[in-house]
Amino acid sequence: MKYSGHVLRHEIKYYINEKHYFNLCRRLKVITKQDSNAKKDGYLVSSVYFDDPCRSALEEKKAGAEFRKKYRLRCYNREDKLIRLECKKKYGDFIAKESAEISRREYDLLLKGEYDFLLEKDKTCRELYLAHHIRLLKPILSVEYFREAYIFEIGNVRITFDKNISFSVSDYDVFSEYYSVCQALEQGIMIMEVKFDELLPDVILQVISTVAADRCAISKYVMCSEAKEVYLR
Repeated sequence: MKYSGHVLRHEIKYYINEKHYFNLCRRLKVITKQDSNAKKDGYLVSSVYFDDPCRSALEEKKAGAEFRKKYRLRCYNREDKLIRLECKKKYGDFIAKESAEISRREYDLLLKGEYDFLLEKDKTCRELYLAHHIRLLKPILSVEYFREAYIFEIGNVRITFDKNISFSVSDYDVFSEYYSVCQALEQGIMIMEVKFDELLPDVILQVISTVAADRCAISKYVMCSEAKEVYLR
């Protein structure tokens, strides 16, 4: 499905415990394949989120705004060989994501508040430039977690388990020697995300239905922002 030039996907999320996780993985390993980019059982995801002084991205999510978007810088395993600037857009029950690769030097420039180079890059970068100058958007928080991913080709299904979800304590620069994180959820609780195109195949639906978990409107950015507020009190 497409809307306003974007390819839209469904995204559903659940809080699950370790028992649910082991039961699901045992079944998924029979019918799916693991993400080819994973090292061993998964990979570390680090995201630096942008927001404005009014914390609009945070408040719009909490208010359940129908249409919203947020920008983030993302890297994997705390390595700088692949860094992306991403814009995740929400259209009701659907999501779309745009991204552009940036260099470590460009990453450092953004964290220093230097945005002019974005004008020479693609649409996603230019939109962040405008958002920064109009709304004073800037990096505000890092979110980190270990992701285990499974792929089912029919329906373009991607099922992920995000564990040890954490927030940056002080410095949000993932590559800084002062970077440190604190967990946002209690031990043993994780997030399962299911993304797919038009329809979720019955075989996947049957696997998911084997655990007693309720669908939730989860945002790691909101969760970690609120956890950090409690941590700093």
